[in-house]
Amino acid sequence: MEHNPKRKRDSSSSPPPISNGTYDLSLLEAVEKSQTSIEVLDLRTLKKLVLSFERRLKDNLEARMKYPNQPDKFADSEIELHDEIEKLKILAGGPELYPDLVNLNTIPSILGLLSHDNTDIAIDVVSLLQDLTDEDVLEDNDEPAKILVETLIENNALELLVQNLSRLSDSDPDEMVAIYNTLATIENMIEVNPAVADLVCERTRLLRWLLSKIKVREFDSNKQYASEILAILLQNSAGNQRRLGQMNGVDVVLQAVAIYKSRDPRTTDEEEMVENLFDCLCCLLMPMENKERFLKAEGVELMIIIMKQKKLAYGSAIRALDFAMTKYPPACERFVDVLGLKTAFAAFMGKIPSSKKNNKESFQEELEERVISLIASLFGGILRGSRRDRLLSKFVENECEKIDRLMELYTRYSDRVKAETERLNQLVLDDLEMDEEERYNRKLESGLYTLQLIAVILGHLWSSEHPRMRARIELLLRQQKLTKKDVSDILQEYHDNIGDLDGPEEKERAQAKIQKFISAF
Repeated sequence: MEHNPKRKRDSSSSPPPISNGTYDLSLLEAVEKSQTSIEVLDLRTLKKLVLSFERRLKDNLEARMKYPNQPDKFADSEIELHDEIEKLKILAGGPELYPDLVNLNTIPSILGLLSHDNTDIAIDVVSLLQDLTDEDVLEDNDEPAKILVETLIENNALELLVQNLSRLSDSDPDEMVAIYNTLATIENMIEVNPAVADLVCERTRLLRWLLSKIKVREFDSNKQYASEILAILLQNSAGNQRRLGQMNGVDVVLQAVAIYKSRDPRTTDEEEMVENLFDCLCCLLMPMENKERFLKAEGVELMIIIMKQKKLAYGSAIRALDFAMTKYPPACERFVDVLGLKTAFAAFMGKIPSSKKNNKESFQEELEERVISLIASLFGGILRGSRRDRLLSKFVENECEKIDRLMELYTRYSDRVKAETERLNQLVLDDLEMDEEERYNRKLESGLYTLQLIAVILGHLWSSEHPRMRARIELLLRQQKLTKKDVSDILQEYHDNIGDLDGPEEKERAQAKIQKFISAF
């Protein structure tokens, strides 16, 4: 994904001014004089670079200790140190040398500079780390990448990077770039070692810092990047989802998306940020305790308002509701109570607001699948009483048009799954080995999961024993040359593949429910 923060300083630009003193020396001249071009990158060159860097570091530390209150006395050593850090960037051109860099014990010296009294030296180090861990650099160098990242973690890189973030400001262009580079370095480290996503949240205050960033109303490139990093940290980590929930994260993310209930993002970058924020929200809604927080923060109501306003975040709001209502009856009940059915069924009938994004076929399809999942969740969460009656009555109104729509979707997804099954059979005939699990997963991806949810909704409708609904379903099945057994077969496959992710008892309960539908058909 492309990010466009303010242009990074490169080694040819003037180094930063010393932050705690002034002096009349042309930094540009000094740097240009001290720079030498290095032709060949090998172990000998690496050792030469490291030795030169360590010398300049030692000189700078000694000068600072000797003349703590006389910046002009250590100004030259600071310029030279800046120059040496810049020279180390050449190492990004030879990641195969990273194990040697580690063996020379240079990483602790480099990381120590993240706490340097001169913020600009810390900024140089952040830029160096971003270069060394760059995705393009590490792409085909798995082993050196792992060694580098492991050593960075062992030497508290995560803690030092996040501590340094707290002294950087968005109001300074160079510091704004350093914030971006810090987040990029952490993202690169996660790419090499996914466990970093949990480690950085366990050991540092990064989650709090990211929350403070997305709280800011004004949009900028670092707010966008903060939203993306937050989504990455939450993506596959139940621990981080819970941690953020305990930090009032659900409420903060809801406030951040609430800005877009009545207006659309102004640029594609801002649009991307809104999608990241909804990704964060959906990840947050995985643990049960966060669904409760979402409910208390009136998240259901906010999502319905966003849908009613028909802005760009329309589809994202449906997705968030789907996550909130899955296996959580209180959210389903609230949804019915605050008159969400009308909005949801308008989307189910294909009456979605028109926009450049919404008109894309892939978007329409995703939206369709989300709405089907949402309605299946409603049926699973509302089992009796007046709310259940209101839900069922939706399928009778307007001459059972919603059953017509449901059967239209059933036929379309059924045809798609049949075509995929035939393709898989052909692959097996062509001697391509494929176990049952992979075969089943391929069918799920081609639309089987959505077909199963449609069959589950049909099961709920049929089990209500409503004569008009049953007559309509039978008529439409006959018209498509299908039978109730076809629906039962889909339900049977679903029944047989229910996993025990939520424990054996929950699996048994879910299978018993599906078995009732199979028997009813």
